[in-house]
Amino acid sequence: MSDDAPIIELRDVHLAFGEKEILTGVNLRLAPRERLVVLGQSGSGKSTLLRLLLGILKPSAGSVQFQGREVSQMRRRPLNAMRQKIGMVYQYSALISSLSVRDNLALQLEELTDKTPAEIDALVDEKLALVGMADARDKMPAELSGGMRKRIGLARGIIMDPALILYDEPSAGLDPVISSVIDQLIIELSEKIGATSVIVTHEMESAFRIATRIAMLYQGRIIADGTPEEFKKSADPVVAQFISGNIDGPILEGGR
Repeated sequence: MSDDAPIIELRDVHLAFGEKEILTGVNLRLAPRERLVVLGQSGSGKSTLLRLLLGILKPSAGSVQFQGREVSQMRRRPLNAMRQKIGMVYQYSALISSLSVRDNLALQLEELTDKTPAEIDALVDEKLALVGMADARDKMPAELSGGMRKRIGLARGIIMDPALILYDEPSAGLDPVISSVIDQLIIELSEKIGATSVIVTHEMESAFRIATRIAMLYQGRIIADGTPEEFKKSADPVVAQFISGNIDGPILEGGR
C-alpha cells in the first residue's frame, strides 16, 4: 500500500437489521495518521461503523476496505490477521477482572504471537510507561480508579503496535480533568506510534481537542466532514444544533 493510499475506505455502505435501516449510504476515506472523530446522536450508527471496520458486522450493501482489502470478503484467517493491525479501546475499558494489569496486556501477545515471555514483559512495560502506568503492572483492575483503567485500556489497545486504533467513547464517565488527560494521551499515542485513529464520542470538548478531522452521522449518512474549525463555523442546522446542544432545531423535529 502506498503512503498516500487511504487506510480506511467506505463506499456507499448500507446496513439494516430487518426493516430498521442504520446506515443508508456512508462514504468515508481516512488517510494514515489522521485522527477522525465521529459524532452523532445515540443510535445513529457510530459504534456500528467500528464493528464494520473490525469485520464483526457485514454491510447490507457497499464496500468496507482496510488497507485496500475488502473486509467483508475476508475468510477467518486473513480477518484475524487484519484484526491484529487494529487496536480497540472500549468505552468501559473491558479489562478482565481476574487478570492482573500485566496479564491483561500480555493476553493478545501470548495468544497471537510467538514472542517469548521476556519479550512480552518488555512490550507490556513499554506500553504501560507510554500511558504513565508503569507502577500499576502487578495491580488488579479492582484496585484501579476509572481514569487508571482507561489508561490501561489505552495501553492494551496499542500493545500490538496497530496501524489503526478504534476508540468507543474513550472519555465516558470521567471528570473533565481526567477526560483532558485521556484526550492528550490519545493524541500523543497516535503521534508516537504513527497510528490512524477513529474516535466515537458525544463529548464536544474532547472532539475538538483530539480531532484532525470530524465527521457527523445523521439519519444514516455522513452529513458533514471537515476540520474542527470548519465544524465550528458550519451553517448546517443539524451540525450547529448538535455542537451547541440547543433544544430548538431539526434534530428533535426528526428531520432536516
